Amino acid sequence: MDWIETISCYVPKDEQESKDKELILHGMRQFEDILNRNNKIMHMTCSAFVVNKKRDKVLMVYHNIYDSWSWLGGHADGEADLNAVALREAKEETGVIHISSIMEDVFSLDVLPVLGHVRRGEYVSAHLHLSVTYLFEADEEDELMVKPDENSAVQWIPIDQVNEYSKEPHMKKIYAKLIKRAKEFFGGETSDGA
Repeated sequence: MDWIETISCYVPKDEQESKDKELILHGMRQFEDILNRNNKIMHMTCSAFVVNKKRDKVLMVYHNIYDSWSWLGGHADGEADLNAVALREAKEETGVIHISSIMEDVFSLDVLPVLGHVRRGEYVSAHLHLSVTYLFEADEEDELMVKPDENSAVQWIPIDQVNEYSKEPHMKKIYAKLIKRAKEFFGGETSDGA
């Protein structure tokens, strides 16, 4: 399935996703370069929500630009295999080696505002990230490595404490949604398998 079909076929789980899907589809019709960050208004990003095998922790990075603990991911940069982009970004940002998709389908669809900021010495104007999120599992025993040009720390965070670590109010809603969805997907599993 190509990336356009992936997004077109995604069934929104709530009103937020329904509205965000509309906006993403509108952007896809308006811009030929939506897969590339050369589109300064909006572009595709791929996010990875990574849990451990016990399903009780989430792998996160301390993002330098956002000055907050954050999920993993990055720009599509022209790549149409959005799941592969999310997987690659998760590996690059954390150093994990043993990571795999829990499900091939899109886990969440979100339009995220990005405030103006300086990246690599150049000002980047405010814009929108059209985020496609995938669910992954990684080995908690893998050595974690910081990617200094993007983050200053990598850590497994208890799943129920993710929002205590995040400083971004708009992301707390997204993380709460992802955590709830993950728990429902895993059937309410906890670290002791209950």
